[in-house]
Amino acid sequence: MTQSDRRQFLSGAAGAGLAARAMAQASASQKKLRVGLIGAGGRGTYLGKTIQQFTEQGEPVELVSVCDIYQPRLERAEVAFKVKGYARAADMLKDPNLDAVIIATPDRQHVFNTMEAIRADKDVYCEKPVTHWAQFDRLKELVHENRKLKRVVQVGTQYVSDTVWERAGEQIRQGAIGKVVHAQSCYFRRGDSGEAGMPIDDPNAKPGVGVDWETAQADAPRREFTVSRLFQWRLYMDYSGGPLTDTYPHMLTPVVKMLDAGFPKKVVATGGRFYYGGLRDVPDTMDLLIQYPQGMDIAFLGSFVNYVGIETLVRGSEGTARKSDLAITLEPMKGVNKPRQELPSDTQTRGEGHSNLAIAHIKDFLNCMRTRGTPRGDLELAYRVQVPLIMAMQSHLHNKVALFDADSETIQLV
Repeated sequence: MTQSDRRQFLSGAAGAGLAARAMAQASASQKKLRVGLIGAGGRGTYLGKTIQQFTEQGEPVELVSVCDIYQPRLERAEVAFKVKGYARAADMLKDPNLDAVIIATPDRQHVFNTMEAIRADKDVYCEKPVTHWAQFDRLKELVHENRKLKRVVQVGTQYVSDTVWERAGEQIRQGAIGKVVHAQSCYFRRGDSGEAGMPIDDPNAKPGVGVDWETAQADAPRREFTVSRLFQWRLYMDYSGGPLTDTYPHMLTPVVKMLDAGFPKKVVATGGRFYYGGLRDVPDTMDLLIQYPQGMDIAFLGSFVNYVGIETLVRGSEGTARKSDLAITLEPMKGVNKPRQELPSDTQTRGEGHSNLAIAHIKDFLNCMRTRGTPRGDLELAYRVQVPLIMAMQSHLHNKVALFDADSETIQLV
């Protein structure tokens, strides 16, 4: 073979390889993804309907099964979605044609559902928080397991799907506001509808009669069954954590991602049940300070008692980044010769924006399933967010400072 012939042969082989990869990618983009739903309550029903809307719009995705440990809810979901129902997730995951699951169960079950799914070779969309506040060791185990299995895992912190956070983060890393030293954000609302307002489907429900109470408790301390514990689980520290783990992941996640914050060094927190009574034992108010090894603090404040919040912003040595409903604005400090930048948000109104971002977040997950890319709210990011939240709860409960050792991935209270 002459040198010219060799070049032609290698060029042809390379071209054939590129063409084959392109064909494979095109085929993957058209493959219909088959998705199952674990947890058919309010949020799960919304996510299931979203998948069905995608199907109606011609996207190659289909909801094919549903699972719930409460039989009447499972039966309603089977009829509403016209899909096969399962009382146990393990049975659903045996389906070799199932590509992914959406997990919308109570917090304490998330880590078990996700671990079971990735070990069954399924991709996962899991509602936040990725774990309960008392499950640090299980969280660490899940993260390390997925580093080996490499499944696509998206956690449902949909605000991070607004690309303005990524664009602002790029400018901050390029020095737009100098060295970052402080950031603040919040989640305030008025009302306990998310806890005491959770509907009781059947006040006469009993364990063993259409209710799998053992599975519902997961690894929580064993308690006598009550309809409130089953249906209003967000009222109880056994299964939830109040605003700290219920809503704070929404706004902390994009801030951590924008700042490329990594793991914290120290966390202190204070709060409590200051206003709401009744059966509730989760806090209604919680404030925390997170210190990072690179010399930066994040202050996160919040309450369910009053809706007046604080501005989300980042303070640097040469300027400030401010988040509004419409944009993130990078403003240089007086005397600093840098341009003012206004980076528009992907959403224009708070109400519509929340819904649009939820849809975008699910689409990002489906796209990453096809490309095997990293979703915007991936498991590694969720790990970096959940660690300071777990530390904050431990600090609050024990009235101590929580320290994190990133090398050994351990939490110490002092």
